[in-house]
Amino acid sequence: MPPKFDPTAIIEVYVRATGGEVGAASSLAPKLGPLGLSPKKIGEDIAKETAKDWKGLRVTCKLTVQNRQAKVSVVPSASALVIKALKEPFRDRKKVKNVKHSGNITMDDVIDIARIMRPRSMARELKGTVKEILGTATSVGCTVDGEDPRDMQSMIDEGDVEVPDN
Repeated sequence: MPPKFDPTAIIEVYVRATGGEVGAASSLAPKLGPLGLSPKKIGEDIAKETAKDWKGLRVTCKLTVQNRQAKVSVVPSASALVIKALKEPFRDRKKVKNVKHSGNITMDDVIDIARIMRPRSMARELKGTVKEILGTATSVGCTVDGEDPRDMQSMIDEGDVEVPDN
């Protein structure tokens, strides 16, 4: 038999979910079953937590489990933050496929996103994190201050665009 599960231990489980939607309980069951949690109930908790800010976006959720109680917190990815900054209307992902995000965000938005992502970035300075976010904006397909994000990266390298130190 496996060793007895310690109820006071804090366990963190990471799950990818679409905001505001109850995911399939079958995808949660292998992760949550051994911890003695109901996958259906946790799926509803995740949907409730992500419904207001992240509706329709794929985000990573962190489940902190202690004493068979799960606390849901959202760990946004860079792409989710960029798409959220575009302020696009919610789309039903079952009906609308292969969406092109052709909007425009400001450099201030990029710096704000970089500050949120800073603890998880591998860059030494905020400038490097800003360039990472600009790369994400390129892959999402949006522009920054009306220009291609790659041009903004080279302008940061040349010193034409100022990025604060912190």
